Amino acid sequence: MVDHVLTLNAGSSSIKFALFEAAAPWPRLLAEGQVQGLGAQPSFEAATVRGYPVKRAMVGENHAAGLQQILQWLREAYPEIAIKAVGHRVVHGGVSYAAPTIVDDRVLQELRDLEPLAPLHQPHNLTGIEAARAVFPSAPQVACFDTAFHRGHSFVNEAYALPREYYERGVRRFGFHGLSYEYIALRLREIDPVLACGRVIVAHLGNGASLCAMKDGRSVASTMGFTALEGLPMGTRCGEIDPGLLLYLLQHDKMSPEALSGLLYEQSGLKGLSGISQDMRALEASENPHARDAIAYFTHRIRMEIGALAAALEGLDALIFTAGIGEHSARVRANVLEGMGWLGLTLDPAANVRNDMRISVAQAKIPVFIVAANEEATIARHAIKTAGLNQIPTAA
Repeated sequence: MVDHVLTLNAGSSSIKFALFEAAAPWPRLLAEGQVQGLGAQPSFEAATVRGYPVKRAMVGENHAAGLQQILQWLREAYPEIAIKAVGHRVVHGGVSYAAPTIVDDRVLQELRDLEPLAPLHQPHNLTGIEAARAVFPSAPQVACFDTAFHRGHSFVNEAYALPREYYERGVRRFGFHGLSYEYIALRLREIDPVLACGRVIVAHLGNGASLCAMKDGRSVASTMGFTALEGLPMGTRCGEIDPGLLLYLLQHDKMSPEALSGLLYEQSGLKGLSGISQDMRALEASENPHARDAIAYFTHRIRMEIGALAAALEGLDALIFTAGIGEHSARVRANVLEGMGWLGLTLDPAANVRNDMRISVAQAKIPVFIVAANEEATIARHAIKTAGLNQIPTAA
């Protein structure tokens, strides 16, 4: 009998899910969907790979009710399937968790202790796990960490210039979006095995945004740090900022830590710079000069970080765009690559507008690709292996 695994990515007001058949080398997607609007006007939508889309209002407003809705639909669409494992995206694994882990009460509490380091994500990730434990009591709950892919960085790429005791305590650059980067690293081995062994920068550009420098498919450096606040500006997060400014806001403006956290995590980034929206699509459609400024700042910072990561890699063999903005915004990609010929990055405008897989000119020294993100497949892969499920072979 074929084993099946469910993946969950629980946010503050949503639960994204996917159902997979345990196949090798990649799990086979059967269905996917999401519950959204939890706490307000919840709704459910899903579809199998064969079609049969469904969209409906939902009774109940919390994550437990959302999971019950997911389970009810799965039973309707696949009455014979028994979920053998549930894989969860967990943003922060801290120092202790560098690999997927089956969650028990002790693990859950240790992950709760990390909530202050990822306040926009971690609490909701763990709420999803708790709800899934109640709905699927016999299925192992496998936590898959966004930080795990970046463990093993050298000291210089992991440490802050603080007294050494802080590093020993675990104050270090962790890096995030690791599930996305891990998928891209594996996918690149299928697309171009030679390049996959080289020096690659991946730009994960979405509402959350970061860059990762990889060598031979392993993370070498990342733009994100101790929290998911560092590095590039994001939808509502500020990215790189002078710590002295934070001291000024605390001491001179008498801002409370809670107010400062809200400013940095929820009111800054593209939303704060534009005063319009955190959605890149809305900014690109706007004629407001503040929207143009926000896009210009975003792409400027990406160019700066590409240069820094190329230095960390001691060269560059490929650049990859992924995630919502990276995959779908030809304007952002063009702005990022403008003036980057000195590094060997030359855009093919027509290929870029078509969203081709390769968007650099044929004679470019450094190829540039668009590769679709698939964190769910990575989570499913880890859940299958960690839970020890049976896998059926399939074509790559």
